Amino acid sequence: MSLKQRGVDLGFKAMNSTHRAVLLLSGGHVGGSILGRPMIELLTVGRKSGVVRSTMLLAPIVDGDRVVLVASKGGDDRDPDWYRNLVANPDVELTMAGEQRPMRARLATTEEQSELWPRVVKSYKPYASYQRRTTREIPLVICEPR
Repeated sequence: MSLKQRGVDLGFKAMNSTHRAVLLLSGGHVGGSILGRPMIELLTVGRKSGVVRSTMLLAPIVDGDRVVLVASKGGDDRDPDWYRNLVANPDVELTMAGEQRPMRARLATTEEQSELWPRVVKSYKPYASYQRRTTREIPLVICEPR
């Protein structure tokens, strides 16, 4: 792994830790949403370690019980670890607005990706620039109750 990639990974870990601390210290009053879209805590099981991992993510689309997540990693050419973890073990937990939800995650089909991507970008415009930064197609993950 290059020095730049390590820096990106450390930056994301620091951002996640800070966001989680702000939510905790504010009793959920600060940092629970961005631009009107909910922030969620995603719990996955590490594909190698088997340890539960926590990641704070924006949920650009919430349709009833269905939540769509974006595996952008800020436009990095690598998939985020949380994404690789849920591909290996799709049973995840989401905490949104203080409510913990057992979910099953799956990759959006090509048809779903085509329908959802414009909605994702409309919800949070930086996703469009993230896609331009990378050669990979940024995956969309659909989480549904299990």
